[in-house]
Amino acid sequence: MSRKIKLIWDFRGPASEKTAQHHEIHLKEYIAIEKLPIDITGFESLNDMYAIAFMVVTDENMLQVRDALKPHRGELVSG
Repeated sequence: MSRKIKLIWDFRGPASEKTAQHHEIHLKEYIAIEKLPIDITGFESLNDMYAIAFMVVTDENMLQVRDALKPHRGELVSG
């Protein structure tokens, strides 16, 4: 079974939530264009000045997505 990895893009500033929300649209577009078997994306507002956009990938897709989209960081998803 493959590991799941949450790739994360960080956004800071007063427009961070809107920027993260918009970035998720581009993540979904990339998934569709590349025909990837990925169905978990999202964004979270962590406070007024910090939000993230994310995509959950497997080991098989991680290198392709990482190299193309350059996330700021990643973390293993448990469970």
